[in-house]
Amino acid sequence: MTIEQHIDELRAELKNCLDAEERHQIEAELETAQQELLRLSADDPPPE
Repeated sequence: MTIEQHIDELRAELKNCLDAEERHQIEAELETAQQELLRLSADDPPPE
């Protein structure tokens, strides 16, 4: 699974989550995944 797919999956889980504790956990995991995507993007410049 790519990081983008993981982020999409977390967003879908968050959309359907009713439990506050689980929602906070998903939000934290989503934030971590988004930061990782930004880090990876910064480390891998686009092709010329």
